[in-house]
Amino acid sequence: MDAMSQQKSAPEIHRVLGTRDLILLNVVAIVGLRWIARAAQIGPSSLILWLLGFICFFVPLACSVLELSSRLPGEGGLYIWAKAAMGDFHGFVAGWTYWIANLVFFPSLLLFSSGIFLYIGGADWLGWSENSGYNGIYGMTVMWAATGLNIIGLHRVKWLQNIGGICTWSAAVVLVLAGAYSWSRFGAATTVTSANLLPDFSKLATFTSFATIAMAYTGLELGPMIGGEMKDPRRQVPLATLVSGLVVAFIYIAGTGSIFVALPAATIDAISGIPQALNAVGERIGFPYFARLTALLVTVGTVGAISANITCTARLPYVVGADRYLPVILSRLHPRYGTPHFALIIQGLFISLVLMAALSGSTIHEAFNILIDMTVILSLLPLLYIFIALPVLRFRAGPVDAGVTRVPGGNVICIVIALTGFATTFLAIVTSMVPEQGNANVTLFLVKVVGGSMLLIGVGLLFYWRGQQKMAAATAAHPVGNPVS
Repeated sequence: MDAMSQQKSAPEIHRVLGTRDLILLNVVAIVGLRWIARAAQIGPSSLILWLLGFICFFVPLACSVLELSSRLPGEGGLYIWAKAAMGDFHGFVAGWTYWIANLVFFPSLLLFSSGIFLYIGGADWLGWSENSGYNGIYGMTVMWAATGLNIIGLHRVKWLQNIGGICTWSAAVVLVLAGAYSWSRFGAATTVTSANLLPDFSKLATFTSFATIAMAYTGLELGPMIGGEMKDPRRQVPLATLVSGLVVAFIYIAGTGSIFVALPAATIDAISGIPQALNAVGERIGFPYFARLTALLVTVGTVGAISANITCTARLPYVVGADRYLPVILSRLHPRYGTPHFALIIQGLFISLVLMAALSGSTIHEAFNILIDMTVILSLLPLLYIFIALPVLRFRAGPVDAGVTRVPGGNVICIVIALTGFATTFLAIVTSMVPEQGNANVTLFLVKVVGGSMLLIGVGLLFYWRGQQKMAAATAAHPVGNPVS
């Protein structure tokens, strides 16, 4: 078989993602109704923090993703942006850390999903909420089912992500409408005053809460990781970013307000706050199955989010493996489906290990909170590279950028946007390393959260240095001008 025939027969990535698919993927990847319940625990001041998070974090991230995905629209997203702006090492750190963050993030999302799922069955099922066996089986089943669908092709699995996005929208609309109806009939369960509406920035806990809220706005960077599978990424990304951004901000702010209407802030649970609120509304209006219906919508939406994240993050080890910093097997595509099946399977194995480790020796709530704290650190760190890459690549490219969607307002606005996003992200990372007030064992917290995060980053650096040594040895054995036979 000649070289041309071999090239034609090699498996290829397929471009199957349309604009509507990308909008729904963004919504299902960004919106986590679990963040609404977690933010509502703070009290009414979380409404202002949501707004500040949108202005100081989401808008800079959206602008950066728009321009960078237009400049470098290929597979890999933030990995190729950081690599182009700052070199191989920083590109690897950005890609590895983001991938590892999602390996930690998936189990927390699976635990949230398993908790919400029980509300479909009502009081008879809720006794399983702290059962590690149930949570483990549920998490493994959902994760491996989504991984299997991803292996057989994005054009097949995108229906699950689309349905998840629709259910997330629907659950949010139901939550807002229920809150509005409950407020009109019975008033608000949480009193909102000027005193409790304004965040108290003299307290460290406020900044810690802001870190969690900033984390809730992440996800726009996921779509460009599968830029090679979009039909027209330079046209699709701007429209999808605008539409999904407005939807996300509305869901978070209006959804949190609706929970305050239904429940006193002091009684809201981080995992089950939303079905709690809807159950309270259902009892008030005489519709006891109201919470069960919404729990079903949230469960399907969460499963769609899990699938979307599995789809996008598996492309990072695929691309990094192609650059030979990770085992080359990760860069292989399935001969029939054109998907990075080895990357997906190995990713699934790592997620399974993290989930089992999180469930061993901890209550479900303790495991959930530890995973959230680690996720904040690991997922926000690579976003610093996005805000650095924006001005670096713009100034390196010069004044003429044919076909590139640029952040409006000139270079000064570009720098302001990058600095605002960088400062907000850095602040969120630092404050997430501080234990919550009342944490009895600060040392154990630092070992589990900060130490665990540093250990995972260190493992990646070992892969990088090993890859560097291999490439150096290959170059020495076959110098330029003496190609490998």
